[in-house]
Amino acid sequence: MSSHREAPEIAKDPAADGTDTYAFVSPENPNKVILIANFIPLQQPNGGPNFYEFADDVQYEIHVSNKGTSEPDITYQFRFRTQVRNPKTFLYNTGQITNISDEAWNRPQFYTVMKVQGGRKQVIGRNLPVPPVNVGPRSTPNYGDLADQATHRLGNGRKVFAGQRADAFHVDLGSIFDLGALRPFNEAHVISMPEMNGVNSVQSYNVHTIALQVNITELTRDGSKPDDVMDPKSVIGVWATASRRKSRMWNANQGKYTGMGPWQQVSRLGNPLFNEVIVPMAEKDNWNASPVTADKRFAKYVAKPELQGLLPALYPGVFPNLAAYDKPRADLDAILLTGIPEGVVPGFQNYTGPVKADMLRLNVAVPPTAPADENPIGLVAGDAAGFPNGRRLGDDVVAIELRAVAGATIPLVDPSYEPDAAAGALTDGTSNTNAPLLDRFPFLGLPGGGYQTEPGTTQAS
Repeated sequence: MSSHREAPEIAKDPAADGTDTYAFVSPENPNKVILIANFIPLQQPNGGPNFYEFADDVQYEIHVSNKGTSEPDITYQFRFRTQVRNPKTFLYNTGQITNISDEAWNRPQFYTVMKVQGGRKQVIGRNLPVPPVNVGPRSTPNYGDLADQATHRLGNGRKVFAGQRADAFHVDLGSIFDLGALRPFNEAHVISMPEMNGVNSVQSYNVHTIALQVNITELTRDGSKPDDVMDPKSVIGVWATASRRKSRMWNANQGKYTGMGPWQQVSRLGNPLFNEVIVPMAEKDNWNASPVTADKRFAKYVAKPELQGLLPALYPGVFPNLAAYDKPRADLDAILLTGIPEGVVPGFQNYTGPVKADMLRLNVAVPPTAPADENPIGLVAGDAAGFPNGRRLGDDVVAIELRAVAGATIPLVDPSYEPDAAAGALTDGTSNTNAPLLDRFPFLGLPGGGYQTEPGTTQAS
């Protein structure tokens, strides 16, 4: 969660498991958009000697739809290859790594970036080095400088980074999956406990990030930079996928699986928490394998989300208006599946057309909010540059979506509805207590180091 271990089958394949997708107009340069896709969830920084890395047999992709059809009009593909420099050592590094080309790093990775548009595939970056993971101060001293070497310029104003970063998502997994509890509201839960602050279950974990900076004019349908928020051409849809070959066989001679046949999508992610919370368990794997254009089949779960029925049961007497509301959730349908049409939020829209599809929808004509002035509740709190207008790294999507499901956004489409008092206050009580975000590309914080990591404590009861 957001999409960390969100479906049974992909939970067994972390190298292909997308955790979060982000899309926002760059606060560094409002002429550019930042696209970020994270993979490989819940990485322990001290997880050596076989540290986490991108998979050579996975095709990672970031898709952009700009014509209102929810089809991928532009796709950026990323393919990785791994090298073993010294086959006679078990060590990840045989000395200090002070440069990403340092021979002391025994298992470097490189990648190729391709742009696919209109049936044409163009290589826009080749043999780009990935930085090593943050092993510790002896192995990877001055890690920030080391990681900066892995930001590459691709021409036409593009930048790319692929490598380990600190996870920016925050959520109280331990409480939410313990019968839907929110620690700040513990006393109101049907199984009452003392109220307390939320515990960020993702704190200290890393992910592997693919971050891409591109000109807005590269992403719009006519190559323009729209300045009218109400112009349909100002809206793009964004989602990320991971694919494997259709079949895999174990190659005993090489000691690894060999893929064969066409690529098959095994993971995807647009809006945070969609597969995690909206899609039933029995359909989660099918959702991961299906294209966004087939999401009409999942619309019934958006129209009547299971969590909407659970909240009144888990918090007796707190959500009487929500419990009585029996209309289809047109507000959630707009937020998650079509974008918000003109006339719902004054002066704003990010509607991509009637095709129901789980995508982030970004209106590129909305200027970025200065990072110091961002409201983590985003559009709902009046910050139109935030989720569900795209998604920034600092947006508190757990709180936003909890409040939306609880009915806080119903009046946008049904003015006769009065939300319960608690709907606009829901939160899991967490914030990003991992490494601080950067004010420059690739914006995600530096990954936690293995040596610096202190294991937490657990209790059996």
